[in-house]
Amino acid sequence: MKIGVVTFPGSLDDRDAQRAVRLAGGEPVALWHGDEDLRGVEAVILPGGFSYGDYLRCGAIARFAPVMQSIIDRAGQGLPVLGICNGFQILCESHLLPGALTRNVHLHFRNRDQLLRVENASTEWTGAFEPDAEIVVPVKNGEGCFVAAPGELDRLEGEGRVVVRYAGGNPNGSVRDIAGICNERGNVVGLMPHPEHAVETLTGPSTDGLGFFTSVLTAAVS
Repeated sequence: MKIGVVTFPGSLDDRDAQRAVRLAGGEPVALWHGDEDLRGVEAVILPGGFSYGDYLRCGAIARFAPVMQSIIDRAGQGLPVLGICNGFQILCESHLLPGALTRNVHLHFRNRDQLLRVENASTEWTGAFEPDAEIVVPVKNGEGCFVAAPGELDRLEGEGRVVVRYAGGNPNGSVRDIAGICNERGNVVGLMPHPEHAVETLTGPSTDGLGFFTSVLTAAVS
C-alpha cells in the first residue's frame, strides 16, 4: 500500500512518518506541498513540525498549499488521512476536522512520553487497537490545546468521534482531555501526540504508535 507523507516548508517529522510506514509494511511516498499530484497514494499523512514557520496560526498557511486541495477533495471521497501534531492543526484549518489548536494553557512547550486511552478503535487509523487500550506515545507541542464550542464538543462525544484521550495527566489543557478526533466517516483522524516516535524500542518509549500505521494497511485489504 502506498502512503503519501507530505513535506511542507518547516516539516520536521516527515522522514519519521515515512519510516513508521515502512516499519508497518507500507510503501511511503514523499509528497511535496507545492504539487497537486498525489502520485496514486492510497492514504496520506500530514506530519508534525512548523509548516511555513507557524506564521499567522499553526497550519493556517499550509491549508492553502496546492497539495491540500487535492487531499481535501480525496478525503471527501474516503481517502484515509492522518494529521499528526502540526498535521492535526492543518486538518482543523482546512475544516476537515472541527475545532482548533491553541497555545498550551500553561504557555510552555511540552515534550514528554504521554499515556493515552484509545476511545474509538473503529477508524481506519485505529483498528489495530482494542477499545479503551492504554498506550504510551510522545507529545511535543507548544500549541496543542484542543478547543471547540460546547455544542461541537457534545456532538464529538455523542458520535464517538473522540479517538484518543489524554490519561495520567493533560499536557496542554485540551478540553475534556481530548488528544485526537476524527470526521464523521472515520477516514480523517487528527491527533497531537506523535505515534511515529513510538514504533521501535530503540528510539521510542514503546512500539504502541505502530498500530496507527498498521491499522490503515489492514483497513485497505479488509
